Amino acid sequence: MRRTAFVLCLLIAASAAFAATRTERNRDRWVDRTLRSMTVDEKIGQMLMPGSGPGGFHALDAEELKEARRDVTEFHVGGVHVAIGDASSIALTLNALQRLAKVPLLTAHNLEGGAGYVLYGATRMPLAMAIGATGDEKLAYEAARVTAIEGRATGVNVNFYPVADVNNNPENPIINIRSFGEDPATVSRFVAAYVRGIQENGELATAKHFPGHGDVSTDSHLAMPVLDVTMQRLQSVELPPFRAAVDAGVGAVMSAHIWLPQIEPQKGLPSTLSKNVLTGLLRDDLHFRGIVFTDSMSMRGVTASFSNADATVRAVEAGADILVGIPSVPESFHAIQEALRSGRLTEARLDESVRRILRAKASLGLDQPQNRYADVNQLMLKVGTAENRAVAQRIADNAITLVKDDAHVLPLRPSVGTRVVQINLLDNRTGWREGPVGRIATSELAKRFPRAVTVQIDDQSTAGEYDAVRKLAQISDAVLVNGFIRVAAYKGSIDLDHEQMALLRDLIAMKKPLVFTAFGSPYILLHLPELPAYAVTYDISGTAEHAAIRAITGEIPYKGRLPINLPGLYKIGDGLTR
Repeated sequence: MRRTAFVLCLLIAASAAFAATRTERNRDRWVDRTLRSMTVDEKIGQMLMPGSGPGGFHALDAEELKEARRDVTEFHVGGVHVAIGDASSIALTLNALQRLAKVPLLTAHNLEGGAGYVLYGATRMPLAMAIGATGDEKLAYEAARVTAIEGRATGVNVNFYPVADVNNNPENPIINIRSFGEDPATVSRFVAAYVRGIQENGELATAKHFPGHGDVSTDSHLAMPVLDVTMQRLQSVELPPFRAAVDAGVGAVMSAHIWLPQIEPQKGLPSTLSKNVLTGLLRDDLHFRGIVFTDSMSMRGVTASFSNADATVRAVEAGADILVGIPSVPESFHAIQEALRSGRLTEARLDESVRRILRAKASLGLDQPQNRYADVNQLMLKVGTAENRAVAQRIADNAITLVKDDAHVLPLRPSVGTRVVQINLLDNRTGWREGPVGRIATSELAKRFPRAVTVQIDDQSTAGEYDAVRKLAQISDAVLVNGFIRVAAYKGSIDLDHEQMALLRDLIAMKKPLVFTAFGSPYILLHLPELPAYAVTYDISGTAEHAAIRAITGEIPYKGRLPINLPGLYKIGDGLTR
């Protein structure tokens, strides 16, 4: 009996291996056949990835989708960067564009905080630094798994994530909480786990921003940062997470619009346009064989110094396979055509990229027509489910970190009589893409402290409003300050203004029980080390607000540990348990 079972297991394994080999051969044949059938113009189009149009519902012949239709049918684009919008509307739009495409489209989005970060109705996951604060790589895998399932269910087959940058610069205004942390070895483990979670569940993962965007203080959306470090330093700090991603089989890498003077001698040439970086460092040294995406070609890190046509050809020369977010599809298309005519580019160079692109499409099953499309009948069964939301909340609960509690005021137990003033402190009143913040913290606090009062202070608050807040705090029994400090493109900073800092100093001077919870950037304590109690959620989301109130009131413990240093104050791994 045992011998029979053993033989049966061998037969099953052999059959599975044979089936996998046959599938791989079929995919290779599809790649070869498709490449041979393509015109030069169709090959050019495969290397371009514009936006997909607006995110709301539109009929296919609507004016709002005119440009997207043109890009697919006239310029043969190989993919689209998906718009922000309702998950069901996005699914319908992507299905329509897939039907128009001769070759199946790669459909990509920045699902950095789960699919719900940009596809409304899907599950909003905590950002990478929150995941890193849990210390549990299994949670990175779980976040990625849920994200991939929901993303693919809505028609998104490429996730522009994980961020593999090591955030070792507290003044970094654009990476910050999008990174898993500051320690290269830890970031490497979490990046590898996230890559596996994405790619084992139906999406292509993208490690970004190569060769590392963490140690700069400039937002490359606004200007080109400079990372002036040696190759030895790159090998020890910036590159390990990318090596880990490559070792984990990551399907794509995204370039950074940053200049590395000690690697690229041409002054002001960003990595996206540098052959030394994309070919020499990524292809030759790291042996990466997947797709190289550029970061958005509309960012000032490129456009400030290079025309769209020039940047397009330079990126292809450097080794990029797909140009994302190009300012003008026709202009980029014609620029590559002209470079081919002049001999600056060759068709063989295009074939290298197109073959990689087609292999990626085949690996996603897009060589089979039925796999191109989102099954809209399954959306309500797969997207935004209670089970998936529970994963997000579990991560947020395990991430929240109590850095200090000098007066031991925590936990603040719920009470009918305690007068709590909660101040939602916003760095900016407008621009909250996911909706107004602080609502959940407000409602959850009121359930526990019926006499609680919540107020909002932001960049548009008047002097009278500041005075009113100070008076409320004076007659309170305890003060909770929720600091919402976004990390966002084109924002350029991660600071509070002078009036807000002055208010915080006045609140501290009152000697009331005071707890500051940082939503978003964890570095505020560096500017105000006298804060008596300081906690960090590393995110701006409903799950983070739930976790914060429950931790403050002792319903859940503070379990997280700092994944970054707060120089001169606290180090990686610090965190109190209450």
